[in-house]
Amino acid sequence: MQEDVKKLICLMTGKTYKMLRGNKSQYVIGAEYGIPSSVISELERGRKDPQLTTIFKLAESCGLKPSEFVAKIEEALPSDLKVCDD
Repeated sequence: MQEDVKKLICLMTGKTYKMLRGNKSQYVIGAEYGIPSSVISELERGRKDPQLTTIFKLAESCGLKPSEFVAKIEEALPSDLKVCDD
């Protein structure tokens, strides 16, 4: 995967999660769902590529299924985005 595509995906993951969590505090979410608040902070700034288990926890913290959470991220990305070169 191209590095710039990875950065874009990470950035959109963070922005999407920040929007979805609303006013919930990073600290409270971290405590309730077993995610260090530092990980949430790094993720929201697009600096962290979350593990699959973290995606599941983040989705649950927003009341979504993981597939719904990923769909929200996908909606924020350009429709013609390719992660692999042809």
